[in-house]
Amino acid sequence: MSEETVDLVALMNMRAQTYGLLANLFREEVDADSLRELQAMRFPTATGNAKVDEGYHLLYDYLKTAWDDSVTELAIDFVRTFIGHGVNAYSAAYPYESVYTSERRLMMQEARAEVLQTLRENGLKRGAWNEGEDHVALEFEFMQRMSLRAVEALAAGDEDEAVGQLRTQRTFLHDHLLNWLPLLTNDMRLFSRTLFYQGLAQLAMGFAEEDASILAELLDSVEVAA
Repeated sequence: MSEETVDLVALMNMRAQTYGLLANLFREEVDADSLRELQAMRFPTATGNAKVDEGYHLLYDYLKTAWDDSVTELAIDFVRTFIGHGVNAYSAAYPYESVYTSERRLMMQEARAEVLQTLRENGLKRGAWNEGEDHVALEFEFMQRMSLRAVEALAAGDEDEAVGQLRTQRTFLHDHLLNWLPLLTNDMRLFSRTLFYQGLAQLAMGFAEEDASILAELLDSVEVAA
């Protein structure tokens, strides 16, 4: 495996790891084990992306003073941020693309059908988790899975397959995540009360934007070479 391929594999693994982290944190409340794992993590201090750096900084500031009771505090803030009081579609940062892209802010709309179709086209299923396919955690997980497929293709020396995986990710990122993530993360900053979820909003938005730039650069270089 060439040095360039090794570097690309490392980049794809890093992307998959970050998307996996985002998927987990948006999927469910932080429990005691997860909190300890997060506290043991070493967050980068300067990535070159202001939103990503601010997100990591806010997460670190929260985690460095967190203790056992913080699990309860985070659970309360998770509900406040993503579930709300359920009176209308404007009382929380509802983590479904359909809510932000349908005229009446309803779940299970066109966006959900589009994501489901993309999953089927790529031979993926959502698993046992009982949420709509356009939940932000599942969209992050899709990016994670596609990044890992690119790793497998690179390791097998199949550059065309790897490029195809990157193109799929670029399309999904632009057609879905970047189409509504700015609205979701703005609402997260509005409704959340802890530095943890404030930081998660910044990290998610910054990383998605940065990843779009990375994918564009990689695919542009392929097209120029061709």
